[in-house]
Amino acid sequence: MKPLLTLLLSFAITTALLAHNGSIRGSVLDAETKSPLAGANVWLENTELQAYTDDLGYYQFEDLTAGSYSVRISYLGYEVFSATVEVRDSETTPLRSLMVRTAIQLQTVEVSPEPDIRSRAISSLDIHLRPTETSQDILRLVPGLFIAQHAGGGKAEQIFLRGFDIDHGTDIAINVDGIPVNMVSHAHGQGYADLHFLIPETVERVEFGKGPYYASYGNLATAGYAGFQTKNGIDRSTLSLQAGQFDTYRAMGMFKLMEGAYVATEYFFSNGYFDSPQAYNRFSVFGKYSGAVGEKHYLSASASSFSSRWDASGQIPQRAVDSGRIGYFGAIDDTEGGSTSRTNLNLHLSSFLEDGSTIRNQFYYSKYDFELYSNFTFFLNDPLNGDQIKQKESRDLIGYQGAYTRSDKWLGANWKTEAGLQFRHDASSDNELSHTLGRQTILERKAYGDIDETNIGLYLSETVRFSRWFTLNGALRFDQFHFLYVDKLQENYQRDIATANLFSPKLNAYFTLSDRFQLFALSGYGFHSNDTRVAVVQKGRQILPRALGLEGGALWKPASRLLLSASAWYLNLEQEFVYVGDEAVVEAGGETDRRGLDLSARIQLLDWLFADLDLNYTFARSADTPSEEAYIPLAAAWTSIGGLNFQTRSGFNGSLRYRYLGDRPANETNSVVAEGYVLVDALLNYTRPSWELGLSVQNLLDERWKEAQFATESRLQDETEPVSEIHFTPGQPFNLRAHVAFFF
Repeated sequence: MKPLLTLLLSFAITTALLAHNGSIRGSVLDAETKSPLAGANVWLENTELQAYTDDLGYYQFEDLTAGSYSVRISYLGYEVFSATVEVRDSETTPLRSLMVRTAIQLQTVEVSPEPDIRSRAISSLDIHLRPTETSQDILRLVPGLFIAQHAGGGKAEQIFLRGFDIDHGTDIAINVDGIPVNMVSHAHGQGYADLHFLIPETVERVEFGKGPYYASYGNLATAGYAGFQTKNGIDRSTLSLQAGQFDTYRAMGMFKLMEGAYVATEYFFSNGYFDSPQAYNRFSVFGKYSGAVGEKHYLSASASSFSSRWDASGQIPQRAVDSGRIGYFGAIDDTEGGSTSRTNLNLHLSSFLEDGSTIRNQFYYSKYDFELYSNFTFFLNDPLNGDQIKQKESRDLIGYQGAYTRSDKWLGANWKTEAGLQFRHDASSDNELSHTLGRQTILERKAYGDIDETNIGLYLSETVRFSRWFTLNGALRFDQFHFLYVDKLQENYQRDIATANLFSPKLNAYFTLSDRFQLFALSGYGFHSNDTRVAVVQKGRQILPRALGLEGGALWKPASRLLLSASAWYLNLEQEFVYVGDEAVVEAGGETDRRGLDLSARIQLLDWLFADLDLNYTFARSADTPSEEAYIPLAAAWTSIGGLNFQTRSGFNGSLRYRYLGDRPANETNSVVAEGYVLVDALLNYTRPSWELGLSVQNLLDERWKEAQFATESRLQDETEPVSEIHFTPGQPFNLRAHVAFFF
């Protein structure tokens, strides 16, 4: 009893003493747009105190003795800000810092005790330096992430990361301004993530994390997550026009309405490089307002709408090309294709309380429609009409995310507490899989019903900075799911219901040995949910497969213009049952083990010349099958991206970049191999204050490559027996595009 009383007395005395000390509460804004800068590095010089601005540009230093303090703020692409602040006892001194844009300098990136400084630094550098002309380019900003398009450009890309063929998003959580991009229990596949509604020029930054270590990310965040943040404001309007080979045209306008408000719109059309024209067209519009509401509230509201339609040649069998039946860019069934649309409404309100804590509230709504026609097996199942399928759904998605964050100093350590509540409800009506003919005739409905899926998530995360060199983060997340399916193929009305719960603990440690070197050790459980049609069949059992992740590595800045990162990782995914959306069947998926190495380097060779390299190795195997049959299809062992980027004072800027994806097994025995590739892309711009001219080339060396590959059994119309072999979508040949932009 006596030790407890002593501890309580010490805490009371410490609290009383701290009450007399002062504090600094500051905000960091872009000088032109007055929008907040998240992730700015704030130092109190001649002390060990350091902070990073939050999503709204705020930071705070507490427990400061009265006196004069020198504040230094750095942010990539901005001049360093310095100011002297007078702190008085029992008072909070405000400081508003306006940052002025300047040329990018790698020396402004600093190693600090802040968790996830590695991903913050790398993503900030990449989005400032790499060309991002399409939403696909934006996805490639995540180191080690590769994508493939195999259905005409309008379909969501196939994603590869850390030994996962993620399909279209099953094991990576993607969001834009907090709105989930992934669609659970989707007509085509679990976690389907179509990012084409995002206009690249509106993106301010990309936050990413690999592995299941992050408390605020729950469902689907096993291999990792990617969060795209759009700009809160723009300093000028832009009109851009682009034209290129294969009847490709793009027009983009981004118009400043007032401080903190703008609207952007995009139209894209391309017939593509296939023998059968794609007629792919896409239209998007996005509007956003951000600004202070009084002294203690910050409001951000946005709305967007997007629609697209396309034809596709799909995947073709290697034998048809080898025999000369079709060309390399030909088609067996060119009636594939589809249409999709999405409208988003988003509202963020952040409030700052008297004690320095913050409350963030977000409400969002999406209206989504999807229709896709595919033919993977040609005449295997129906020798007369062919095997074309239709996948269709209409969805309403509503959600809420709230978080309470506060900072305290207790027992000599700095504590940051974050508690969050998340709610998401998906109502997918007329979720359909049908056998069709020529997109017009429904021959047979294989699955048809309504889906209601609700996910409630709670998390508590505590980050403790014990000293300048040691920071510990511990978190616990709880998720509850409610699944409901109404099968409209049944004669009588019937509801199938299931529920499931899951706890996901996390523990991460950061050792910042100097301002140039940090070690980190990460661990945590994550999960991805299965399709509702699996959940109700399994009665809630084995439908939230857990993923255990472990990782250790380092962030090192050996020179002012060189930033290195390395990590070794392990990821285990439990046995699960999977709903196959192309066939309307439930299949068992075995336990898997993945381990690998990630290496990243960012270097500023000259004031105007930058180089980067990402090299990734993965060993991926099934855990419960014989070793000779344990290969995970399409899990690449080696991947790498890198290149040179330049920005000169004379106005010339651009890049020369490569992408490498190694050979990978196409089936469980590695008897069929998906061929790898190396591609080179180039970009050259000449930018002046009021206009810009540019040329871009994709596949500069005109390599013949296969973008998507699958080991598939199919039958052509004149064949008597099916054949199992590689089916592929050819990759883009040399493609030249030119653009002109006007700034006003």
